[in-house]
Amino acid sequence: MILRELAAHLPGAKIIGSGDIGFDAIEYDSRRVRPGALFVAVPGFRVDGHDFARQAVAAGAAALLVQADRRTDWAALDVPGVVVPDTRTALAAAAAALFDWPARQLIVIGVTGTDGKTSLSHLIAHVLESAGERVGLMSTAENRAAGRALADSDRFTTPEAPQVQGMLAQTVEAGCRYAVLEATSHGLALHRLDGCEFDLAVMTNVGSDHVDFHPSREEYLAAKGRLFEMLDGALDKGVVKTAVLNADDPAHRYFQSLTAARIATYGRGTEADVSGTDVRPEGWGTRCRLRTPAGEADIRLARPGAFNVANALAGTAAGLALGLELPTIVRGLESWPGAPGRMERVDEGQPFSVVVDFAHAPESLRRVLEELRASSRGRVIAVFGCIGERDKQRRYAMGQVAAELADYTYVTDDNPYSEDRDAIIAEIARGLREAGRKEGHDFAPVPDRPEAIAQALAMAVDEDVVLLAGKGHEREVHLAGGSYDCDDREVARRVLRELFPARG
Repeated sequence: MILRELAAHLPGAKIIGSGDIGFDAIEYDSRRVRPGALFVAVPGFRVDGHDFARQAVAAGAAALLVQADRRTDWAALDVPGVVVPDTRTALAAAAAALFDWPARQLIVIGVTGTDGKTSLSHLIAHVLESAGERVGLMSTAENRAAGRALADSDRFTTPEAPQVQGMLAQTVEAGCRYAVLEATSHGLALHRLDGCEFDLAVMTNVGSDHVDFHPSREEYLAAKGRLFEMLDGALDKGVVKTAVLNADDPAHRYFQSLTAARIATYGRGTEADVSGTDVRPEGWGTRCRLRTPAGEADIRLARPGAFNVANALAGTAAGLALGLELPTIVRGLESWPGAPGRMERVDEGQPFSVVVDFAHAPESLRRVLEELRASSRGRVIAVFGCIGERDKQRRYAMGQVAAELADYTYVTDDNPYSEDRDAIIAEIARGLREAGRKEGHDFAPVPDRPEAIAQALAMAVDEDVVLLAGKGHEREVHLAGGSYDCDDREVARRVLRELFPARG
């Protein structure tokens, strides 16, 4: 692509130098620039990409994309460039253009909400795949297209726009018809999903999260609301644009107000388009009756919990909106094994239950603990920590939740990143202590996560349940000085085989 072609896609763009200079890659990190790339200087939260323009040119950048209000010496670097009002929004448009607008060749489903995004994204992808469709999936747990792994998104659920558009391009190359994208409030607010041409926008629920990034609930809602706003401006691909909304959550009315798209609702109440009745647990699963505009059906889900029922209802509404027949949707729901690290059991023949879940905030931890408490005849033993560089208020709150719902808690690492791991653990412990729990009797701080898991499993006896929360599918713990390996599922399997060698 040449700069002149790029500028045509960027409102307010002005070319400096030759507009015929070509580029074959887009980078926003000067350390990743290679010869022939376009370097996009994006103002960040800690550093400004404009300050690294010289390094990008030294690394071989063919051209620069810069922001008009930034005073830098880029013009003295003797390379052509494009000046725009906002390089962050331009980054998304440039990436989509470079990859030839891959989302225009796909039916794109976006899933947003506070909790359950990953599970619902995987569920919708599975329902489509079980119907014989080739599907791309981009989620916290996995990026794949037609069963083939795509690029890793590192620490971000929603990676930056060049990675998003690159993975969509790979999805097109894999012959997929559909793409299911997990849409975070960060990704939406930072324009990482611009150019994704959404056909369906699906909400799970809206709680309280990311107050470190969104100063108010109104801004948090507005960020998620961008997904529904984007339905109206997306390319017409012959699919009726639809917003799938959770009628049980008051936020659905706000989202509905943002779009002229068709509305499909789901929920427990009979006023919802898709509802579930006669919900009852059955082993490590749940039964319920689906009521839909296309008819009724009894289903059995392979995972327990009201939140999995809600996801099944949302998946049904999405499937119907895409034109799938109800029996096809039911087959997909019943055959879905669950998302990696979401209410996932680890079974090595031990006489107690071990469950791995991604719950890493007070509300999600409460939901999981309440479900396990209701289904367990023994004690509930929890192992969790709290991520660093995020909302610090959740640490104390998670300790309070565990004090209320767990019989014993091991407080441990969960990606402290640059923060002091002991300080994070101490704040969770404060929540436990101020709720009346005593260290040594009701909880123990064990920073090393594999060791905490080992101690929890060694404590468990018949009919107890051990919850390993916060990491889910993740395989490493990141500290200020490095990282160490820890896949909760694999650590638990190893420890259980050591504890119960005759059963393994």
